[in-house]
Amino acid sequence: MGTVRGARVVVTGAGGGIGAALARRFADEGAQVVVNDLDAAKAASVAGEIGAIAVPGDASGIVPEAREALGGTIDIFCANAGVAHSGGPEADEALWERSWDVNVMAHVRASRALLPEWLERGSGRFVATVSAAGLLTMVGSAPYSVTKHAALAFAEWLSATYRHRGIGVHAVCPQGVRTDMLGSTGDAGDLVLAPTAIEPEQVAEAVLKGIDDERFLILPHPEVARYYAARATDPDRWLDGINRVQRTLEGQRASGQPVG
Repeated sequence: MGTVRGARVVVTGAGGGIGAALARRFADEGAQVVVNDLDAAKAASVAGEIGAIAVPGDASGIVPEAREALGGTIDIFCANAGVAHSGGPEADEALWERSWDVNVMAHVRASRALLPEWLERGSGRFVATVSAAGLLTMVGSAPYSVTKHAALAFAEWLSATYRHRGIGVHAVCPQGVRTDMLGSTGDAGDLVLAPTAIEPEQVAEAVLKGIDDERFLILPHPEVARYYAARATDPDRWLDGINRVQRTLEGQRASGQPVG
């Protein structure tokens, strides 16, 4: 994977889960890696394990410090930090705002800081950890579903706008992954995501392969392509199917049955 070997890489939200797996995988391929996380101790632990540099803090504003830590240049930026809040329109306004800030605006702010340098030199790579929810939806979580759709739309826009100028963009859209975030999705996650959940290392492997193949859409769960096509070609039938999942979830909650 010549694209990665020797590259200067930043991974946000890399204190655990997919982010830590990405950081390890990039380091294994010979990249220089900055590990970012809000939790400074977790960032330092992962960085120490793989010989990387820890730059803790809010993912929205770390580009200048990460660039300096890597000697003045970032080649690959992995916008991986994310939050998953449950609920619908009734969810607290602060949860909606945090979902927009972390899942969407952090990507916008990072690209704003990265693009001038990348466009000047004619190369750069932006890897957005989106979710299958950005292609489909997630029962029980409007803030997550809506903001992940927006994250995908922003990644698409970046690719459509800048690919002829040497900017590579990738949208990573897994379903369930065995991380702390999966555990926080509650009974909806138990029903929809847990049965086919994969390990973070499998996502990282798919990302490296997707970069090597220059693919925009990276699907660690290949079946998501089929669901996405069904959603596009027959949206009413697809919505009926998702609504059946919603009714199953409601029925299990009402009866007190274990969900899953």
